[in-house]
Amino acid sequence: MIILDTDELTLVQRAQGEEYARLAARLNQTDEPVCVTIVSFEEQMRGWLSLMAEARTPEKQIRVYARLRALLEDFQTRPVLDYDDNAAAEYQRLVRARVRIGTMDLRIAAVALAHDALLVSRNLVHFRKVPGLQWSARRGPGP
Repeated sequence: MIILDTDELTLVQRAQGEEYARLAARLNQTDEPVCVTIVSFEEQMRGWLSLMAEARTPEKQIRVYARLRALLEDFQTRPVLDYDDNAAAEYQRLVRARVRIGTMDLRIAAVALAHDALLVSRNLVHFRKVPGLQWSARRGPGP
């Protein structure tokens, strides 16, 4: 199983550019299921809700609501892994081990560990700190 971190998911959602083409080519070469986490949904939703709070004109509000609708529809097309009891236990283990990365990244890592999945991300500075996490930078798996 492959899990896309939020940064990689955003590339897939935009579906344009050289980085996207490389990622799409790599994902097309695997038989593994490609999933995202509910944590990534939360991260993206928070971003759109922040933009909505700043939208002062009806035109801006309409555009943000359209993007929010697109986000909802996108997440309905792909497998979404929950932050469940197993992920919460992994998260607590990482907190006790004093793994120092952001809360959301730690939750995504915990979901990946709970599913024994490969996490694909550009944010390897943080994810390298997570013991036992299988990670990849699109060019190949980590240690």
